[in-house]
Amino acid sequence: MSFKPADQIQDLQYFGEFGGVNPSISDSSTYTFLSAKTMFDTFEGNAEGCYLYSRHSSPSNLYLGQALAAMEGTETATVAATGMGAIVPAIMQVCGAGDHIVASRTIYGGTYAYMKNFCPRLDISTSFVDITDLKKVEAAITSNTKILYCESVSNPLLEVADIEALSGIARKHGIKLLVDNTFSPLGISPAKLGADVVLHSLTKFINGSSDTMGGVICGSQEFIDELRNVNDGACMLMGASMDSLRAASILKNLRTLHIRIKQHSTNAMYLATNFENDGLRTVYPGLTSHKGHNLFGKMMNTEYGFGGMLTIDVGSLEKANQLMELMQERNLGYLAVSLGFYKTLFSAPGTSTSSEIPEEEQAEMGLTDGLIRFSIGLDNDIERTYQMMRECMKETGIL
Repeated sequence: MSFKPADQIQDLQYFGEFGGVNPSISDSSTYTFLSAKTMFDTFEGNAEGCYLYSRHSSPSNLYLGQALAAMEGTETATVAATGMGAIVPAIMQVCGAGDHIVASRTIYGGTYAYMKNFCPRLDISTSFVDITDLKKVEAAITSNTKILYCESVSNPLLEVADIEALSGIARKHGIKLLVDNTFSPLGISPAKLGADVVLHSLTKFINGSSDTMGGVICGSQEFIDELRNVNDGACMLMGASMDSLRAASILKNLRTLHIRIKQHSTNAMYLATNFENDGLRTVYPGLTSHKGHNLFGKMMNTEYGFGGMLTIDVGSLEKANQLMELMQERNLGYLAVSLGFYKTLFSAPGTSTSSEIPEEEQAEMGLTDGLIRFSIGLDNDIERTYQMMRECMKETGIL
């Protein structure tokens, strides 16, 4: 692909108020106006470059949003306090009472819980489908469907969505395609493949240091303006706003994302290859055994690899817990949820990040008790890491 997302970020230039190489942080919750008319115009959305209140926006948040829009190739973006603080308003801006969503059956547990358990209170229904089966996807669409929702690479099963084909289905039926790209920043560019809205939990790879939460909605200027509207904008009225200090921190970390993603991918590919050669049931998009390997290869920005996420299945929850506890004891990573940290993180998603999904539905989608989800870190000597992990697997009887 010719689109170079990291270059798009690099080409943005912001100076601080006094010539600093980092933009100045606007540490204010409210902003002054030189005239009452300007205040009125700003409330009406007709005063570009003016700020009224940080729940609406702030200079620091706009800088971060512009950088993320450049990364994803969308007209603009708006940031939020958390990933769910971006996902929920994006859905609510499109859907109302009586509307319907078609969503991938393997998505982040919080998103699943919102659609399955909370949306029905608002008379919004969701059909969860195998997103890799395009016939089932299209068959689930009704006259009330407003959104087709998926993740580029699904959490936690690492299914790969055919974004271009899903975009064609969405356009055919006049609905919006929303894609959560948290697992594959830089690696996949959903907007370039036809997605209407691209979402991220900034908490993960984009920030990269597990010290703050954040979310972003990337889309058209029209859609982002609707979200910020003071009268009926879901972001404005639901209040999941990012603090300016956090926005500035994430923007600084974003500048090294291209370096980090390459290392995450290189390390994950090495471990996945060796785990599979050891006879472990390993799922990683970079392996030719992965069902979506060729599809990922067709969509990817090749220099960033296949991402930093992989899973292995060790047969039982007991074995999974033993292994994770031993790996943590040996300083190979942390038994923790989330992803994108410089250290490897591992968890059993069936009892953690996907625990909101009922057990019978977990079984139907192939989420087993023994599945361990790894977010592979930035280890300098990945061969050493592998040998130490292999010893842990031998000691726990997995190998």
